[in-house]
Amino acid sequence: MSYSVITIDKIKDDADISTIKLLRSVAEKCKSKLTEGGATRFVCTVSRSTNNEFNVDGGVFSLFRTVFADGLSITCYIGDKKGSASLNSSLTDDANITAAVETALDGAKAAEPDPDWEVAPNEGSKIFLKGNLDFDRDGLFDRLAEAMDTIKAKYPLVLVEQAITNHARSISLFFTSSGTEFITISGSYGVEFMYSAHDGDNASSFFGSGFTLEQIDKPFVETGSFAESLENIQKQVYTKPFKGKKTGRLITTPELSSELIFSAINNFAGEYNILNGTAVWLDKIGKKVADERLTVTCATNDPRFVGGQTYTGEGYLTKDYSIIDNGVLTSFDISAYTANKKGLKMAPNAGYNPIINAGTKSIKDIIAETEFGIYVARFSGGEPAINGDFSGVAKNSFLIENGKITSALSETMISGNLEAILNNIVDISSEQELDGTSVLPYICFDGVTISGE
Repeated sequence: MSYSVITIDKIKDDADISTIKLLRSVAEKCKSKLTEGGATRFVCTVSRSTNNEFNVDGGVFSLFRTVFADGLSITCYIGDKKGSASLNSSLTDDANITAAVETALDGAKAAEPDPDWEVAPNEGSKIFLKGNLDFDRDGLFDRLAEAMDTIKAKYPLVLVEQAITNHARSISLFFTSSGTEFITISGSYGVEFMYSAHDGDNASSFFGSGFTLEQIDKPFVETGSFAESLENIQKQVYTKPFKGKKTGRLITTPELSSELIFSAINNFAGEYNILNGTAVWLDKIGKKVADERLTVTCATNDPRFVGGQTYTGEGYLTKDYSIIDNGVLTSFDISAYTANKKGLKMAPNAGYNPIINAGTKSIKDIIAETEFGIYVARFSGGEPAINGDFSGVAKNSFLIENGKITSALSETMISGNLEAILNNIVDISSEQELDGTSVLPYICFDGVTISGE
């Protein structure tokens, strides 16, 4: 699993024990004040975190800092009326806590009643331990310095415009009026690079690479598709415009594969459009909505992930589930509120930690079998239409002709329909990228319009 469940006696760090005592005392104050104020139900989170961060700006180390933060979020109900508030200041200040509770109560008193808000029944008391709690300051600095040296030596045209690497450690207490108490002690490393390539007056567009790590036991450049992205961004310094308009194949990098798939899921099976009744897949549960090779799972408990969602906002313990299973829609990606409102079944988690199943062909072979198409790493466009029509600019893209990548492209437009391309999948790669929060392949879609000058 991506986390373990422990008992309080397993916590040996005196600072952690002290923090848990503080969080529980704040929780008791909130419970008392909410009940006294007329709240009949509530869901709250109180937390304390430490973030240690190294920054690079313009290719130069610019900052090391440690940030401490306290937080409190409150959602309460007076009957069927909902109010909420949040606090981002010291948990030792009773006046701040009282003000947050009063703000939430005032919001509930002023709200319109809605019987479909939900707080989960008592799910018990659990302590979740996630990730790596120990911050290796020297190790993180060395890995960042190593990455900067590697980029300079192997990718000389690349300028790291900004890099943010950090270790975040937090303890949170989630509690509800039903009696649920979840304590989460978590720690992980985060890595984010933003970069572009330059050769004299010529420059590429920017690109970003990021991942979440439990351990920093290998070079950053060897993680995920970072090396491939650095190589490709260098090739983007010199681009050619695409001329004309033609229908062909779209090959997406793992990150963009997820973006397109979940854009379709959000549009056709997500909260907003299910709630307002405009979702194209509203009557498609148990029916084919995509190529039979497509399986999309939200697996918060997968052991490859750092952390993972353990409970929903309403207080339900999460379970892994497939949204699309071999092309068949098996679930909507909706909360308990929308499920209650529409008489449907809620999603077992909030769509975290996606896994798109791999195919059988390598990305090299998929490209080799593409007579005409476009390879795209980033898409810049607005939200798709209700029916799934989309249009935008293919960024960090390459033209594919006769089975080969021939040239980097400038400002080329791509358009199509999300529902149509899900049913026109040519291949899914055997390679998958793991970034600590997702497992994703390359995907080749057919029937996309490519247009330029």
